Amino acid sequence: MGADMTFNETNNRIAEFQEKIASLPIGSITKKTVNGKTYFYHRFTENKKRREKFIPAQDLDDLKAKIDLRKKLEKEIKDLKKQLDVEDLSSLQESGFITNILMGEDLRLFARSVRTYKKRECFNQLYDYIYGDFKDKVLILYGLRRTGKTTMIRQIFADMQKSDLACSAFIQITAKNTLAEVNHDLKILQKQGIKFVFLDEVTLMEDFIEGAALFSDIFASCGMKVVLSGTDSLGFIFTEDEQLYDRGILLHTTFISYREFEMVLGIHGIDEYIRYGGTMSMSGINYNENSPFADKKKADEYVDTAIARNIQHSLRCYQYENHFRNLKDLYEKDELTSVVNRVVEDINHRFTIDVLTKNFKSHDLGISANNLRKDRENPNDILDRINTSKVTDSIKKLLNILNKEEQKIDIKHIHALEVKEYLDLLDLTCDIDVLFLPDVSTKTTRTLISQPGLRYAQSGALINSLLIDKEFSSLSFAERKTVQERILSEIRGRMLEDIVLLETKISNPKQQVFVLQFPVGEFDMVIFDPDAGNCKIFEIKHSDKVVSTQYRHLVDIKKCADTEHRFGTILGKYVLYRGENKIIDGIQYLNVEEYLRNLA
Repeated sequence: MGADMTFNETNNRIAEFQEKIASLPIGSITKKTVNGKTYFYHRFTENKKRREKFIPAQDLDDLKAKIDLRKKLEKEIKDLKKQLDVEDLSSLQESGFITNILMGEDLRLFARSVRTYKKRECFNQLYDYIYGDFKDKVLILYGLRRTGKTTMIRQIFADMQKSDLACSAFIQITAKNTLAEVNHDLKILQKQGIKFVFLDEVTLMEDFIEGAALFSDIFASCGMKVVLSGTDSLGFIFTEDEQLYDRGILLHTTFISYREFEMVLGIHGIDEYIRYGGTMSMSGINYNENSPFADKKKADEYVDTAIARNIQHSLRCYQYENHFRNLKDLYEKDELTSVVNRVVEDINHRFTIDVLTKNFKSHDLGISANNLRKDRENPNDILDRINTSKVTDSIKKLLNILNKEEQKIDIKHIHALEVKEYLDLLDLTCDIDVLFLPDVSTKTTRTLISQPGLRYAQSGALINSLLIDKEFSSLSFAERKTVQERILSEIRGRMLEDIVLLETKISNPKQQVFVLQFPVGEFDMVIFDPDAGNCKIFEIKHSDKVVSTQYRHLVDIKKCADTEHRFGTILGKYVLYRGENKIIDGIQYLNVEEYLRNLA
């Protein structure tokens, strides 16, 4: 049984504040006056070195607010610790625990608020580990922030019988804890007959990666079920590769399919998934406003705290920092986080690698201009008359990407490649092959993002930059909205293709899923079964209407003949769209939401 509730409540509050503090900037703001002009700098200490970073004027208020909040929370923690009276302190001393631990009925209270939540599909793997026959192994529950890790642990507690709950413990790790302290507490729990132990945010411990074998070799081998959870995905991957090699079961929560998004959150519609998919943030009618991807600012903050810092923390904690490889020079100059941000944004705007080191060019803009000119109902050449230089400058400011002349250090091709490797390990990115016919020797790749809301938020920033261009001032509000929606519709269309490709690839590991391009036109998706020697070909459309031009490539005799020659018999021709299922001219039109819902 845990300590007195008053003590637990106070410590839980402290742990809650400490978790918030972990995502807030350290240090202070200083100012310098040069030639009569005032400049502001963020001063902080990292790895025992004092660092200073220039603060752009537009970021000053936000950074100041976060630093002030951190100081306020630190003071509240100090006050809370003082409030622990002698009785509470003696209770702690009697228990002998050093870390923050919940046990027994405290766990029931901890789980109460999630009792009515729907469960993620990967919950079954967690359940099977707890109640299955897994000897000498720990379960590693990891993934980016807001993907449901702690919620699943609380759901396990909510479903437990009273007898199992009495044999369970939840340990909330903070950055101040060490493996020695955790080892001390686990030994006490073991003596008390605890069988199920859940350690949350375990990678916050600086020495976790180097000593994680403790959990499997000492405690799991003695029959204890140990669940390690946290947001530091790379830390777990490094650990499983070495310290926990062959003794850890990996359960990754980062990828959230459309089916799960709809089933767990109860939010229906592919467009909602495009806008906000990627996390398990749940706020009822306020879902959109509170989503990490509600706007570009929130999306950027998510990239910075959930992705870039994830990479940097894991690499910093890893022994000798040998996983930094070519990124070490960026780390030492405190540019690694900004480079990760730039690579993610580069991927999300479908730019080539030289976008990072040369002047900007907008691929999305050119496509939209062409499509608006060809609009049969309302042709418009407004995008041809845009001040592209001004738009480019606006995009650069919005994305906070440094031009080559402004960078302290060149972002080399190898830097971008290594960052991309880590993004793949985080399950944030995935490459899909783009094959060519009749030139079978040519192959490229398309990078997909597993969190569509992140891509949509950053793409939306591009559209906002267009709307402030003076060329749009001659248009009425209704006309501007028409142009904006047309461009956004194209972005949603391309994102729908990526979503279908990614989920189809994940659901068909024994088959090849790719885009097939011809000298003119392409199949948006091909599913090829190399063992059976057959394939299926698809067009993917964001429209809910049937138009004959949608399937013109699917009925092209030459394209189909070349495809069958290379990939075997075509078993089916499909158009995935947002309308109802039907067959038109032998082409199967399938509702894309239903298609995604039914993927295995």
